[in-house]
Amino acid sequence: MIRKTAGAAAFAAAVSLAAPAGAMDGLALDLGYGQDDTKLWRVGAQWKWKKWPAGRRWEIAGYWDLAAGAWHSSANTLYDVGLTPVFRLQRRVPEWPSYYFEAAIGFHLITDLNISERRIFGSSFQFGDHLGAGVRFGRLGRYDVSLRLQHISNGGIRRPNPGIDFVQLRLAHHLD
Repeated sequence: MIRKTAGAAAFAAAVSLAAPAGAMDGLALDLGYGQDDTKLWRVGAQWKWKKWPAGRRWEIAGYWDLAAGAWHSSANTLYDVGLTPVFRLQRRVPEWPSYYFEAAIGFHLITDLNISERRIFGSSFQFGDHLGAGVRFGRLGRYDVSLRLQHISNGGIRRPNPGIDFVQLRLAHHLD
């Protein structure tokens, strides 16, 4: 357990050092609920990296999401560190409130291979994908609330691969 936790912490530290200095422009808290009565919480930092036009009024914005947290069930608690590139469809010139849709596929490391007696993962390395919709509001759109559907599994690289699905509420504060 100590070795896995140290590995997850080293991964998080390496990723945070790889981020450009001063680039962090958001903080978030995720609260979720998943299969086998699993509760999830995560804290994260985000930084933007790209925008592409998507018509006259819309754009696709990309940002990195580095997050760490825990999953808890009646059988076990495990810890999770993830790095995810997120793509968000949003208004080119935002109006407040401003609605958006997003999709992502990223990487996660978990510290234990089971969250319940029925849900045993084949590896500590997991893929995490999500679809979400939300709204930015407040002065200059500094606040953000969204609903996400997330699936985490190892993508079949090792058996067993039961995966787990979460419904998440995400609260974010944008620093820019």
